[in-house]
Amino acid sequence: MARSAATRQSILSLAARFAHRLVVLAPSLLLSFSVAAATPEPIKIGAYASLTGKEAAWGQSYEKGSRLAVHEINAAGGILGRPVQLIFEDNQSKAGESATVARKLISRDAVVALLGEVSSGRSLEAAPVCQAARIPMISSGSNPRVTEVGSYIFRVNYIDPFQGTVMAKFAKEKLGAKRVALLTDVTNAYSVGLAKYFREKIVADGGTIVLEQKYSAGERDFKAQLTTIRSAAPAALFVPGYYTEVGLIVAQARELGFKAPILGGDGWAAPQLVELGGSALADTYYCDNFSVENDSAEAQAFITRYRSRYNEDPDSISPLAYDAVGMLRDAITRAGSTEPEKIRAALATIRDLPGASGSITVDAQRNPAKPAYIVAFREGRFRFLETVRP
Repeated sequence: MARSAATRQSILSLAARFAHRLVVLAPSLLLSFSVAAATPEPIKIGAYASLTGKEAAWGQSYEKGSRLAVHEINAAGGILGRPVQLIFEDNQSKAGESATVARKLISRDAVVALLGEVSSGRSLEAAPVCQAARIPMISSGSNPRVTEVGSYIFRVNYIDPFQGTVMAKFAKEKLGAKRVALLTDVTNAYSVGLAKYFREKIVADGGTIVLEQKYSAGERDFKAQLTTIRSAAPAALFVPGYYTEVGLIVAQARELGFKAPILGGDGWAAPQLVELGGSALADTYYCDNFSVENDSAEAQAFITRYRSRYNEDPDSISPLAYDAVGMLRDAITRAGSTEPEKIRAALATIRDLPGASGSITVDAQRNPAKPAYIVAFREGRFRFLETVRP
């Protein structure tokens, strides 16, 4: 009986200490509860791009554009009353890495949608992962095969058949070039695809591809191919590659005495192209998604906000990233939900959505009809030349 009384006394003592402790902690517990109740769970959006590696210029610009959009959304109260959290992953410009980071963003971070990539090849790596997981992805890659992966894959920019046709028509109609040579990166889906559509349009319009030469990403010496091209004496050379090699190609072509116009696609778009090519870029032209000389109200408003935040002009990649976030904002708002299937359905019905890079209407293949901007190298920089609409 004595032991039972002692036990009861011990229990009463513990209860008293617990009650005292609870009184002491109550204010902080209530504060924590009120803070948690006042802070809605964020909407997690994943993004992946080349923040490091040989194409880091694109990834860094993509991150700036997407973070600007998210900053503005959160400053305006978020989406559906919830803040947006952008989780950005670096694929390091490495083959295969995009699929890895896409799996991580989906399985570990539980994102409701993905943004990326600028590169068609790396978009094609991640797209099957997103399609299998039924998570919407908005790419900035221009190869048509990207959105062909499946119904959860969308695009924010024009596709290669359009820009290939645009540049072929420009070569013939504006430069008078009917005999054209091609120099293609055979390791790059973007380059191979764009060359195909350019070739088809040139031939369909009565022109001739006098010679085709090839190279591989990472090469530094192109003089053998360029010497052969110079000997064929084309009226123009089309190089549908990335800025990392194009700058060297143009510089070496001019060193060898090749004086004809050199043309390309939006893979040329990066400030580093001018650093690599310098004055050799005279009489070069390429097709782009954006121009700071675009006088639309949406474009100029974006440029002003971008300059204010980053103290520099946007290139053509950052507005695409900005608009991709805008597509998600529109879809989630209209869906009234963050469920991936409902986001996907809303993305498919985007019509006339104003964007920095142009009005966005998503077609049945989940591609937008967007204008293209042809730019030319003038006075040490690429300047707007003309707009071509679909």
